[in-house]
Amino acid sequence: MNTSKSKVDYGIVLFETTQAVIKAEKILNEAGIKIKLIPVPRHISSDCGISILFDLNLIDKIKSILSEKNIHYSNILPF
Repeated sequence: MNTSKSKVDYGIVLFETTQAVIKAEKILNEAGIKIKLIPVPRHISSDCGISILFDLNLIDKIKSILSEKNIHYSNILPF
């Protein structure tokens, strides 16, 4: 039995509009990146109430894809 705990660090992408979240979700899913839509945590301010949760190891890939597809986001934070 494996007793080592594997901790995954997550990040969240914040957006200004719901439209941007939906567009980003579609593009990231098409790229094969596992993401999850979650409500923006209460302690974090955002113009849109939905954020994208992702494996923090993929931060550079996600930034690159969003930039390449001209999808604007407010911020990317560790979570």
